[in-house]
Amino acid sequence: MNQKLTRGLKVFAKTVEAGSMSKAADLLHMTTSAVSQQISKLEQDIGLSLFNRNTRNLTLTEAGTIYYNSAIQILQTTEQAEHELELLQHTPSGILKISAPIGFGGGLLSKPLRYLSEQFPQIKVDLILTDEPIDIITEGVDLAICIGPLQDSNLIARHLADWQLIPCVSCHHPLSKLNIEHPDSLAPHALIGHTSSKQNPYHLSHLQTHQQVALPAARFMVNNMQACIQLTLDGIGYGVLPEPEIRHHLSSGRLKRLCPDWSLREYSVYAVTPHRDTVAAKTTAAIESLKEWFTEVSNDSQVFVGDFNFI
Repeated sequence: MNQKLTRGLKVFAKTVEAGSMSKAADLLHMTTSAVSQQISKLEQDIGLSLFNRNTRNLTLTEAGTIYYNSAIQILQTTEQAEHELELLQHTPSGILKISAPIGFGGGLLSKPLRYLSEQFPQIKVDLILTDEPIDIITEGVDLAICIGPLQDSNLIARHLADWQLIPCVSCHHPLSKLNIEHPDSLAPHALIGHTSSKQNPYHLSHLQTHQQVALPAARFMVNNMQACIQLTLDGIGYGVLPEPEIRHHLSSGRLKRLCPDWSLREYSVYAVTPHRDTVAAKTTAAIESLKEWFTEVSNDSQVFVGDFNFI
């Protein structure tokens, strides 16, 4: 609200309650002249007198009574709004709207969301899981978890983690019985690729010679990483999958890593917020929780996120 108007309403209300401008001035630590100027400015703005004035006291006009009742409601609403805004700025509270790739709903977000729930009971989470592009400003998203570089200059990206992509296959697929040492041996087999690979094709680099080899175009292109993982588990083909999301499958033997002497590019995970000078306390708390958890996932190979099993 306009600060000058709010100040004028406060002076007017205090004058009504005190019964005189001089008493209101004492209570507000102002001069009587300053109080009079504030009242005159309000009267000038509405084009009506607020007080019947005489040498002994002030009484409200009909317009003054209407204006006083409205002023009290406005000041109460303003005070409540200021209180809620102060909480939003300094205390993690309110509705936290988060968007993330669908694959993150398979366990990657369980621990940080549980932490937020336990530590900040005034936070309510509205989680949107989608692999489709989302306009976080239009959708009113406080925090988006995104993969890869960002082009929108209206957004602020905070780096959370770098994770590996791993070529792997189901233990029931014929490839799992072969000793695949070179990516060229994968050519006859079906690759299950995520649609992001259209812009960033899969290239493997030999760990010692640094030789670069491009994988063939995906025979199955899927826009959902969880579907890519499931199709790979079902033996439809081999997949290039994010290590944290399949760690438990590799450990259990359901998936087997291919070309262990070769590596793919890492993919970066970012916490993205609208470009604002200040960030609400709820969003800051979420970013810190995600950063801590994703760092733990990156550094500890015994953390199984898929089953929410924390060793």
